[in-house]
Amino acid sequence: MLQSLFDDVKRMNKRQFLYQVLSFGMIVSSALMIWKGLMVVTGSESPIVVVLRQVFLHIQDRGDLLFLTNYKEEPVRVGEIVVFKVEGRDIPIVHRVLKLHEKNNGTVKFLTKGDNNSVDDRGLYAPGQLWLTKKDVVGRARGFLPYVGMVTIYMNEYPKFKYAVLACLGMYVLVHRE
Repeated sequence: MLQSLFDDVKRMNKRQFLYQVLSFGMIVSSALMIWKGLMVVTGSESPIVVVLRQVFLHIQDRGDLLFLTNYKEEPVRVGEIVVFKVEGRDIPIVHRVLKLHEKNNGTVKFLTKGDNNSVDDRGLYAPGQLWLTKKDVVGRARGFLPYVGMVTIYMNEYPKFKYAVLACLGMYVLVHRE
């Protein structure tokens, strides 16, 4: 089977091969444009995230795909599920807002906690940070698709699986002639 794929690629003339490569480039650039468009519409730097660990009791499970928005004019509310980034950590955290701390000058700070955790998230924040601010928020959960993100988790946990999927997709694009 693999040999026949290579034979198909060898039989292509330069024009066909170039056409297939350009088609692949258009698919990749279309995906990037859709992602950037979602960023603009949702106001979030990451409009879609995958839950990596079960954090919420019977609400979101590992592998669920979360849809986020982050409109600046919308206030943060207690009980809301937020995705935030902490200085010094690469992976955003998905937890619920536990408390709000409003100052007279209009600034709002808040404290988060995972539903499965016994204590608040102050131990996860950057050293010396006791509250989160709006600048720490990547987005707020607005909806989810259950288990759709498991493919992403498998690809991260099993790099050979990721390379196999990418190789298959690349070969399909090169050989498929429609």
